Amino acid sequence: MPRTLLCLVFFAATTVFSFEDIELASTPDALEDANARAIFDSWLSKFEKSYETSQEKESRFQVFHQNMRFVTEHNSDEGNTHKVGLNALADLKVDEYRNLLGFKKVERPSTSEFMYVDTTPADSIDWRSNGAVTPVKNQAQCGSCWSFSTTGAIEGINQIKTGTLVSVSEQELVSCDNVDSGCQGGLMDNAFDWVVQNGGITTEETYPYVSGSGNVPTCDTSKEGRKTVTIDGHQDVPKDSDTAMMQALSNQPVSVAIEADQQAFQLYTSGIFSASCGTQLDHGVLAVGYGPGYWIVKNSWGPSWGDKGYIKMANGVSGAGQCGILSSASFPIKSGSGPSPGPGPSPGPGPSPGPGPSPPSPVQCNAGTTCSAGNTCCCAVEILGMCLEYGCCPIPDATCCSDHQHCCPSDHPVCDVAAGTCGDANGSIVAISKKTKAAKVDLFDRVVSKEVKNIFGL
Repeated sequence: MPRTLLCLVFFAATTVFSFEDIELASTPDALEDANARAIFDSWLSKFEKSYETSQEKESRFQVFHQNMRFVTEHNSDEGNTHKVGLNALADLKVDEYRNLLGFKKVERPSTSEFMYVDTTPADSIDWRSNGAVTPVKNQAQCGSCWSFSTTGAIEGINQIKTGTLVSVSEQELVSCDNVDSGCQGGLMDNAFDWVVQNGGITTEETYPYVSGSGNVPTCDTSKEGRKTVTIDGHQDVPKDSDTAMMQALSNQPVSVAIEADQQAFQLYTSGIFSASCGTQLDHGVLAVGYGPGYWIVKNSWGPSWGDKGYIKMANGVSGAGQCGILSSASFPIKSGSGPSPGPGPSPGPGPSPGPGPSPPSPVQCNAGTTCSAGNTCCCAVEILGMCLEYGCCPIPDATCCSDHQHCCPSDHPVCDVAAGTCGDANGSIVAISKKTKAAKVDLFDRVVSKEVKNIFGL
């Protein structure tokens, strides 16, 4: 089946949220130059964006202004079934946005006969309401959409079969699945095969996502060794069939590929997306249900893009469906609640296995704050050389930038906050990362449990 996805390399993960067209609607003559510049400055502040030169800022304003016109014209047309707004991509021209997308064909034979051929589709289904969908995640500046689509489908079928929703690791796929290409793209079918051959996949907590800057660490076998969730295989949904897609979705969430390179998709905020978009697949996402006239699709650009991280895409569209959604759909198979059987005979009796490896501990910033495993503690508020508040950089062993807000990977330690980049001695650059707030911990629990509880046997 022809598809390998090199998907959108999105912008800084945690600060992306929808600006929509609120200021456009509330500002008289919003498109007039002075008013548009005021809205642009407000947008820059909200998204914490900056440019290296005044010339670049002016160039970006002109692009932003054109996107303002598009938003205004689109949203004033009552014939459109969805809304657009000034999100974090609003300073990109359409061709620049498209350059972040790509697609390389790989021929794959179809899998076995469709197992849901006899299913009577539900009138509607939303697996979010049924507890089979994890919160929206963010691939950030890494073309790893294929891994997020894969994990979403695995999380769904695992919850359906076991009753427990477990968030599984995109990073394990990005770093350890050598068939696919990490931040340079991949294919959900390949990833399903890899999970089967690997004997399962570990959890997000055990192997957290750290490739948001575009850096792909080598496979960490100490984390990869824990096979928490298993599948038995995967199947493809018969192409170009609304009925087949509904049959599959009536049973579980489904990995799908779409063409996402249109301006209307770039700036989508709400409603049923029915704009012309083509069928040249370039982005992997997850279908989690459907309603009257639409598919419910989970994206991996954080909860601030689109409709809280989701998009409703029109169904009932002939052929490959809206944006090609019917042309490359697949889903994992899981026959029961236990792990998949491994090859070869069962081992004979032997000593009972010891306890499995402990989950990774959080990173301790100071006595009162921690960051999740795989993060680096960076000072966020410093006075007279003393750090009063820490932030968490979503990169292990990171370089903390002097502005106390950003950080860089250790192999690109030169911070250029104004340019939004991290550099190395050879002139190579990657996008800069932004810290998040460190978690508070219970001082009594940390101090007393170590110093006193042992004494009193508590």
